[in-house]
Amino acid sequence: MLVLILGGTAEARALAAGLAALPGLRVVSSLAGRVADPRLPVGEVISGGFGGPEGLTRWIAEHGPDAVVDATHPFARTMSESAARACAATGVPLLGLRRPGWSEGPGDAWLRVPSLEAAADALPGLGGRVFLTTGRRSLPVFAPLAGLWFLARSVDPPEPPVPANVHVILDRGPYTVAGERALIGEHRLDVLVTKDSGGELTRAKLVAARELGLPVVMVDRPPAPGGVTQVADVADAVTWVRDHTENHTG
Repeated sequence: MLVLILGGTAEARALAAGLAALPGLRVVSSLAGRVADPRLPVGEVISGGFGGPEGLTRWIAEHGPDAVVDATHPFARTMSESAARACAATGVPLLGLRRPGWSEGPGDAWLRVPSLEAAADALPGLGGRVFLTTGRRSLPVFAPLAGLWFLARSVDPPEPPVPANVHVILDRGPYTVAGERALIGEHRLDVLVTKDSGGELTRAKLVAARELGLPVVMVDRPPAPGGVTQVADVADAVTWVRDHTENHTG
C-alpha cells in the first residue's frame, strides 16, 4: 500500500512518522524544494514538485498511490488545488491536513486582511518599523512602501536585489517569547505583519506583540479546495489513511 504525503510541514513530518509505524504501508513524501536545507521526514522523499496538476496526475497514474494527503502549508494554495484536481481525475482518495489557524485573544490588536496586497495597503499609519514574517517571496509586495522600514525574517535569503528599506535576517523556528521580545526591542519595531499559518513553532511573535502593545496585520489563509475532506489533527489523518487503505484492500 502506497501513501503520498504532500508537504514539508511539521504536520507532514509527524504524519510520515505515524504512518511508518503501520504495517504494510509505504510512505512517500513530496517536498516543494523551496527550502535549501529542509527537515526531512521519515521514509522516501521526492523533491521539486510535479509540474502542476497535470504532472501530479501523471505521477499518480504511474505510481498508483492508494491515498494522498495534502499536508502542505496552509498558504500553499496552488499545490492544494493541484492535488484536488489530480485526485479527482484519477479517483484516488484525498485528505487535507491543515493545522488550525490562530485566534485573537484578550489584549491582542489584530487587523485581519484577505491578502498580502491588502496588508501592504493597511500599513501606513500603523507604524514605521515593520516586523515582516510573510516569507521571502512577499518582499516585492511591501518594498514599494518607501516610507517604511522592514525587518524581514525568512529561512532562506530572498532573491537579490534586496530593497534598501528591507533588512533580512535568516532564522528558523521554533522561537521563544523572550527572543521575539528582544528582537522587537533591538530593532524598535512597532507593527507585525504575518500570515495566519497557525501552529506553535512561530506563535511566540504574537505573544510578544501582545505584551509589547504592537498591532498585528494578520493575512487570512486561502480557503481549502471544495469537496476535499479536511482534518486538523495528525492522529485523525493517521486514522483516515488506515481506514481508507484497509477499505481499499477489502
